Amino acid sequence: MGRAATATINLDAFRHNYRLAKSVAPTQQAVAIIKADGYGHGAIKLAFALENEADAFGVACIEEALELREAGIKKPILLLEGFFTADELPVISENNFWCALHSLEQIDVIAQSNLSQPINIWLKMDSGMHRLGIMPEDYRSAFEQLNALDQVNEIVLMSHFASADDFASSVTGQQIKCFDEACQDLDAPVSIANSAATLGHDAARRAFQRPGIMLYGATPFDNPHPLADQLQAVMTLTSEVIAVRDLKPGDGIGYSHRFVCEQPTKVGTVAMGYADGYPRHAKDGTPVMVNGQRTTIIGRVSMDMLTVDLTHVKDAKVGAKVELWGDNLPAAQVAPYADTIPYTLFTGITRRVHKKYINE
Repeated sequence: MGRAATATINLDAFRHNYRLAKSVAPTQQAVAIIKADGYGHGAIKLAFALENEADAFGVACIEEALELREAGIKKPILLLEGFFTADELPVISENNFWCALHSLEQIDVIAQSNLSQPINIWLKMDSGMHRLGIMPEDYRSAFEQLNALDQVNEIVLMSHFASADDFASSVTGQQIKCFDEACQDLDAPVSIANSAATLGHDAARRAFQRPGIMLYGATPFDNPHPLADQLQAVMTLTSEVIAVRDLKPGDGIGYSHRFVCEQPTKVGTVAMGYADGYPRHAKDGTPVMVNGQRTTIIGRVSMDMLTVDLTHVKDAKVGAKVELWGDNLPAAQVAPYADTIPYTLFTGITRRVHKKYINE
């Protein structure tokens, strides 16, 4: 009933992708990254799907962590951006959140805090990403200061890669070398592997992996990869054709007539637009599936609708099923046509799109 725009979330696929992340380092742990409402998939549903097997969950901030706790999630939750203000620290302590720390000033704030129980700190080094983190030359001192505080329980050494998805780049090797040299002889577990490093860099697999985009079935690589090729799509975004018309050469389609027919063309109008989260700047030629057959978008995406070429699609009529990305059309194939990446496709889906969870 109602508008057909639907994001079907396959929780079995989500579990499969987490198990793949675990399989590459089975004696180590993996923090399932479900920040940004599980990359637009629904963090609470995802957390419950993995509650019995995930080692921990990762979110960006305390608001996301509290939402999971209030829903009943009991596993450790890592705050990847750490704390922003001192009044968060007692809440972090009470809820057993793990907390990233990225500046020397934050050590002083912790030292002055009154906590009900000590907290686990993930001490972040800037090994070359140059976004957040303690500089390598200050890292050992920061570790020693934290290790001496009554407010601190366990410390995990962490960093983040800038180019782990690019095997032609030397940056990842340089970052690993920088990190290892700065951490030499520090007695603490290590976490440096994101999805790309978990799948593609043996030297980065340490005590804790941090799989993110791979959990949602999107490869972090531009080219085929034997492990990434085993990922399963978690979100399948679908709608249906709501109108069909036959146009003649010279007819334009949609706003500004960006696409003009060069030959007789059967055009389908689909109930999906940028207010649903589908990118407005998707180009003519962006792939789409109609009745299981691959075709393309033609004409500019509007707020509530987009138009597709049905000329060579068999049995194309009103009510035909349209897959924008998912089981049969990887998001990683769609994203380049909108000059973007699967992350933004997934997180951009709006509340107007129905979410349907399967294999709960």
